[in-house]
Amino acid sequence: MPVQNEGEPFQRIDVHEAKTMIDAGGVQVIDSREPHEHHDGHVPGSLNIPHMATLPRAADLSKDQPILFICKSGQRSAVAAEFAASLGLSDLYNVEGGHDAWAKAGYVMEQGD
Repeated sequence: MPVQNEGEPFQRIDVHEAKTMIDAGGVQVIDSREPHEHHDGHVPGSLNIPHMATLPRAADLSKDQPILFICKSGQRSAVAAEFAASLGLSDLYNVEGGHDAWAKAGYVMEQGD
């Protein structure tokens, strides 16, 4: 069940909720880690936009579908979601536990870019 903490412009979801949303389609997944981390393994179909590049790459963010931000553990992706909110975007989600939790759950990871 998504959780929205007071003062946060995004909802927190676990990897199982993220997987369900991704499988249903109609969402954008942003990997907020650095390019070398993304290359080593990432959520299939995710777009690599390091958290500090969120604002400069605003044009790459979806304006018409939910955006799921994921990093290694959930910290950088939360910052990226905050940046996206500052651009006026809504329907934002932070995947708690990040790629560590994704891998631990046994979900498929893509390699390469």
